[in-house]
Amino acid sequence: MMSKLASWCGVLTLVVGISTPAHASLNFSPFVASTGGSPIGFAYAGDKFVGSNYFNNQLYQTDLTGANVANFGAALPLSSGSVGEIYVSSSLGLGGFGARDVFAGSQSYGTVYKFKNDGTGQTAFVTGLDAGVRSIAFDPYGVYGHKMIVATMNGKIWAVDSTGSAMLLANTGEDTEGLSFAPQTFGSVPFGTLVVASEGSGNLRAVAPNGTLTTLLTVAGAEMVSFVPLNLGISGNPLEGFYAANYSVNVIKSAASNFTSYLGHMIVTDEYSHKVWDVSWDGSDYTSALIDYFPNQPEDGIFVTAAILNPGCDATNSCGGNNVPEPTTLALIGLALVGLVTARRRMA
Repeated sequence: MMSKLASWCGVLTLVVGISTPAHASLNFSPFVASTGGSPIGFAYAGDKFVGSNYFNNQLYQTDLTGANVANFGAALPLSSGSVGEIYVSSSLGLGGFGARDVFAGSQSYGTVYKFKNDGTGQTAFVTGLDAGVRSIAFDPYGVYGHKMIVATMNGKIWAVDSTGSAMLLANTGEDTEGLSFAPQTFGSVPFGTLVVASEGSGNLRAVAPNGTLTTLLTVAGAEMVSFVPLNLGISGNPLEGFYAANYSVNVIKSAASNFTSYLGHMIVTDEYSHKVWDVSWDGSDYTSALIDYFPNQPEDGIFVTAAILNPGCDATNSCGGNNVPEPTTLALIGLALVGLVTARRRMA
């Protein structure tokens, strides 16, 4: 079954039927065998990966093979026992932000902390958000001025410039975590548009630059959402692929070749049943198809592409004619989580 998307005017709701054909495996394999805790956040930061563990305010780093796990920077100055999930991202060197600085925020506090790429220089970069941080992403296409986008526990979406000044962009009215940017026109969603996910309702919404919200479809338990970059796999570098926290066991990887059929599509994971969905546009409708299952509970994920690996690979066609890929946020697949109810369930 399929349903239509009407227009950009107002807040629209779309209900779609979900098809479940025989799914193809994404061939997930362990990447970081052990993070020293229960992995939640994960980001690519140039010469390293940086991640976080649940209820632990100390970030960790690995080398590009997922080995040599070590502390990254100083622990975030958060009260013990109330830190919850830590969301991690790294900047793209656009809009006045440095290249591959690391940013982190907790679901329990309205502050985003900044680290230099080497883990030094920790500062409170964004303060005073009126709810805990749920996700962090960077606009790679300039539709939102190359700003940092921060989603919070109360559903507010903030656009933050390179000075740390935050402006309210939109309000979904519910816990919102998954963030991603369309690498091309996707149905009625224009190129570069932000799409967000709220797992409680399963709503996936487009957020226009003027703050208008459009509900595209509903996928039960939508935890992470990420558009598959158009240039995924073009370099042949085995580092390209999708990486995600596989709570509470390890960090897993799926090679770029496993997404060949999904370039430009939207990948959504379901926290509750651990399903992985492919969302596509067939020319008139959005459709959802089950393509795999996460080994455990899916959390923050990232796509690593040639444009991420090569700083010279940018919107000037030096990446095989494709634009800069979506940011490393925890995007998925990224990359939406339940709030305090889920936190209590995990603690139990």
